[in-house]
Amino acid sequence: MDTKVISTGVRYTSIPDSYVRPESDRPKLSEVQDCDDVPIIDLGSEDRTSIVQQIGNACLLYGFFQVINHGVSMVAVERMQEVADEFFRLPVEEKMKLYSDDPAKTMRLSTSFNVKKETVHNWRDYLRLHCYPLDQYVPEWPSNPSSFK
Repeated sequence: MDTKVISTGVRYTSIPDSYVRPESDRPKLSEVQDCDDVPIIDLGSEDRTSIVQQIGNACLLYGFFQVINHGVSMVAVERMQEVADEFFRLPVEEKMKLYSDDPAKTMRLSTSFNVKKETVHNWRDYLRLHCYPLDQYVPEWPSNPSSFK
């Protein structure tokens, strides 16, 4: 069974073949190290040079980081999560209106970065949205759910 997105509401009894990685390509969990010191970057600092250096170092050494004092309220974060949940709970027919396998599209629903080239897809769906400049991209954002924009 080939599927374009996994958030269809289907309860799988087995993993679709297009999502199964060969064992040789799977992470070896025995080699994964715990990370107790995720870099935390304070965006409230007035020392912009230091912030840029910290971000660069975190990306180079860890590949990720956490930010604090970013200025986004918990209410806004919670609301964004609610809207995302609303979107991914839409009927599959509604979500598929936004599906594209074109990695150049600035707004698209997909399961992998380049479905046409990848032989194994990632077990996730995502909605790609360009945001800057906001006035240029918001018009192409989904209108359903109505709370999205």
